[in-house]
Amino acid sequence: MTTEQPVRTEWIELAVPGGTMDAYLALPPAGHGPGLLLLQEIFGINPHIRGVAQQYALAGFSVIAPDLFWRQGRRIELGYVGEERERALALMRTVARDDVVADLQASLAALRARPECGARVGAIGYCMGGRLAFTAAALCNVDAAVCYYGGGIAGQLELAPQIRCPILFHHAQQDASIPPEAVAAVRAAMAHAPAQFHDYPGAQHGFNCWSRATYHPASAALALGRSLGFLAALF
Repeated sequence: MTTEQPVRTEWIELAVPGGTMDAYLALPPAGHGPGLLLLQEIFGINPHIRGVAQQYALAGFSVIAPDLFWRQGRRIELGYVGEERERALALMRTVARDDVVADLQASLAALRARPECGARVGAIGYCMGGRLAFTAAALCNVDAAVCYYGGGIAGQLELAPQIRCPILFHHAQQDASIPPEAVAAVRAAMAHAPAQFHDYPGAQHGFNCWSRATYHPASAALALGRSLGFLAALF
């Protein structure tokens, strides 16, 4: 019996403006596949995000998850409640758009340069990362983007006219962080683009994360299937 894992993972270093950023790399069993930039929640590249990277690598994607809090500390991982949640919120407020766009662009360049990466590259993100996937669709020339409960997207709709690639939005209908009027504003702003929207009854913010109290397995499974079907166009 073999114990070999089908997905190869490792931490790598990427050169970015102002320093060096760690990134979590997960490669598909076939050794080659479309690139996927995975963008973290405010809790860092924690076990959930690493698990998501492996999930998409197993589906055939070459995945990089950049450690976007590198300016504040290396490989910060935080929990979802109490003081760690408060620290995560504080860290999120330190992220400047120009800095993070430079990090996204450097991550995408590194991903595209890898021999395991196919010709096309998408972005997927959760919470803060959902907002950043929207940013990447506007400013970083990705071929597709998936935004899970992207907090703050409604506050940067000036970017919407720059988005021409296919983009998929997942929203929880009981999300205390993203009210229905914010979702409606995003829908209206994306009327020009090939955008898809899915709402999940009974789900709350963070429904995809199996480590959170708000995990909603049925919604997570449905959203995963939709995301994989959407991203299959990258192959």
